[in-house]
Parts: sequence; structure tokens; C-alpha cells
Amino acid sequence: MGICGTGMAGLAGMLREKGYRVTGSDRDVYPPMSELLAELRIPVATGYRPGNLHPAPDLVIVGNVITRENPEALALSRLGLSYLSFPQALRHFAFRTRRSVVIAGTHGKTTTSSLTAWILECAGMDPGFMIGGIPGNFRAGFKLGKGPFFVIEGDEYDTAFFDKGPKFLHYAPWAAILTGIEFDHADIYRDLDHVIGSFEMFVDLIPEEGRLIANWDDPVVRTVAARAKCPVLGYGFSENAPWRAAAVDRFGGMTRVEVRNPGGTMTLETPLYGRHNISNLLSAIALSDFLSVPKPALRKAARGFKGVRRRQEVIGECRGVLVLDDFAHHPTAVRETVLAVRDRYPDRRLVAVFEPRSNSSRRNIFQSEYAGAFGGADRVMVPEPSMTEKIPPAERFSSSRLARDLRKRGIRADAFPDAGALLAALVRETRDGDVVLVMSNGAFDNLPRRLMASLEARRAGT
Repeated sequence: MGICGTGMAGLAGMLREKGYRVTGSDRDVYPPMSELLAELRIPVATGYRPGNLHPAPDLVIVGNVITRENPEALALSRLGLSYLSFPQALRHFAFRTRRSVVIAGTHGKTTTSSLTAWILECAGMDPGFMIGGIPGNFRAGFKLGKGPFFVIEGDEYDTAFFDKGPKFLHYAPWAAILTGIEFDHADIYRDLDHVIGSFEMFVDLIPEEGRLIANWDDPVVRTVAARAKCPVLGYGFSENAPWRAAAVDRFGGMTRVEVRNPGGTMTLETPLYGRHNISNLLSAIALSDFLSVPKPALRKAARGFKGVRRRQEVIGECRGVLVLDDFAHHPTAVRETVLAVRDRYPDRRLVAVFEPRSNSSRRNIFQSEYAGAFGGADRVMVPEPSMTEKIPPAERFSSSRLARDLRKRGIRADAFPDAGALLAALVRETRDGDVVLVMSNGAFDNLPRRLMASLEARRAGT
């Protein structure tokens, strides 16, 4: 139930690979997960109905998108069927007998998990993994593997309607990366202290013989890491970080990173760009040292990393307009993504298109922070948020206010009633040399690909 979530689709594929018959249901079915499920020949029912549970399955796995009042959840209870949450099922079916390597933090989990899995793959360690996205180096965001390690993207969001604790508390971390801690998920967390409490419980789970790889540039992470029973390896750009990026420079579409560490200095090349992505790479390097990954394999993995779908993903270029798709939705992620793309394409006009869709971004909790997140953009376009019916009017995010605040900062910005109106304006405005960066944690009405199709049609008509 909720099969088109990135993790749920991966788990469905993993179970299919293990020989189980798998079906699923979801309210919205859209790429890339719909494509993955079709490729795996897993039937998906659109919409939640009691009939989806007939014939009665042996086990139902309930995604955290499912509410207690969901008609399918009500039928599940009435029929008395066996059920598990996604984290419970993942642990039971995938890594009960293996060492779990959990990547946690407010930002960067998907890229860092993908990097870690790819590094272990290049080292011949045949890792298993479950990642909330589709890594470019693998056919899907999951792999059973036969090696000793299982890499998991550890989410602090709640587990299910019947278990409101964070998912990552189910993952029994033997080693972990902690990329950063900020307030997010305003629908389930009261404040930053509430978020910190969950990460403290997570760190407490790491055994003495394990390792915690911690972002030394984040003071909150450093405070939480101090409670760990295991040794802590710090990474970052700070002078006192044991694993530190001493120099970073771009050349020929690649980034060269000089990494200083307790054992000396090493230099790697990677197609990744942006300070946040170099930080993600540093964490994976420090973890790789603990896991005894040979340096040649590490260098090969860094150079050959193909990124993750919807993380600064190039959708295409038409009529001189380059279209990128990204998952950024928290104001910090938006800011770092915009700055990274600005740095990567310094001589092109940057059009930032942002959909306030997450449970936090549809609320005005970050209204002011978003006004400071688009500093690297030349043009900003934002639709008014949808699905706000359950949010009190006084607590709703205002795209119109964001546009006004950005204009006060000298950035040309406009709000639109919906994605359709925004797309029409975008097609009219884009010109040769533009980079269009689309940011959303949802489908955004498939806007990046619809924009490409419109540009293609415009070219065909000229």
C-alpha cells in the first residue's frame, strides 16, 4: 500500500526478485517509479479500495503515506490480515544477517547512499542496498547483493500510521553517516529539539565496534555525535575536520578534490559539483576507509559516479535551453542546489522553478527562509501550493509573498495559480542559453518533460 513511494517501489522489486508474488496500490502513479514497477511486471492499482485486498494477500506492507482512515487500511483491519511497516519488512527480508550501513541526515541521503553503494560495488564487495531514488550506476534503487554490507537510506520521517517513530530506528545501524540535522517535517516534528531527539536515539543504536561518520561543518551534528559509544570520524570543509576537503577545483566538466585525512592526502576526480555534493563525497570516502575499500577502487568509483535521477539530473537540451530536474524542497537544499548550478553554468541565465509541495514547504514555517534560498537565480517561478485544505489558512505558505520578497531582493520572480499556468509562461519566456532548474519532491505534473516536449514542438514549428 503506497507502492509508488521510492522506498516502497524498491522493496516491491526486492521481494519480486526473491520470488514473491507482489501487487500494489497507490493514489498517484508517475515516473520514475511507475516505469520501474512496469519493468518489474508488478501490477499497480490506481486508487485505494478494499477490493485491492482480494484475493487476500499473505502479507500487506503499509507505506507511511497511508492514513488510519484510508479505505484500504480500514479493510486491512476488518479482514484481520498480517501486515508490516516498510522498515520492518525491509529489515526482515533484506538484512537480518548482514551489517547495516545507514545514511541519515536532513539532506544528501540519497546521493550519499548511492555513492556508498557504488564504491562498495567497485571494490567487489557486492553490497545490498535500499535507496530512495534511482542511482545512475544501477538499474534500480535496490539490490539484494551477497556481500557482508547492506546500505540503507535512513529516513527520520515516521514509520506508519500504527508506528509514529522514525524509520531509521528499525535499521540496527552498525556504521552510519550523519550528513546534517535541521528542522524539517513540520507535520510530525514540533521543533528542532524534537528532531534532534530522534537523531540522538539513532546514534545510541550504533554499537561500540561500529563507526559514526559525522559532518563536522554542522554544529548540531557535532553535539549529537558526542554521545556515540563508537569512534566518530568527522568530515567537512572545516580546518579541524579529520577528513577535510583541502582544495576543490573544476576542470573539463569534472571536479578535482584534494582530501586530507589522518593517513595523509589523496586526490580524486568526480563529475559531482557543488559544495553539498563534495561534502557527500567526503563522508563516503571516510566511511570507505573504515570499510577497508582499496584506494584504486575508491578513485574509480568517484570518477565513474553517474549521480541519481532527480538530483541535478539533465533532462535534455533543446533550442539552447538546458532543463535540469532536482528533488530539493527544504530551503537549505534549494539554496545549495541553486548555488551549485550557478557555479556549474556561470555564463548562462538561471531560471529556478520551485514547487512548494512537501508537508513542510506547504506551510509558512519556512516562508522567510525560502526568500533567501534563490540568491544564485536570475529568474524564479513558483506555483501556489496545492493540497492545503487540511492546513489552517494562517499557516499556509504563500508563493505570492515569496515572489514579492524575491523582487525586493532584486530577483525577477512571479507566482502562478498552478503548474499549467507556470509552464505556459515558461515556454513563452525561455530563450537560447537558459538553464531551467526544476525543484520539487513530487511529480510537479511532469513539468520538466512537458517543458522539453513544448520546446521540441516549438522547434518543429519554426
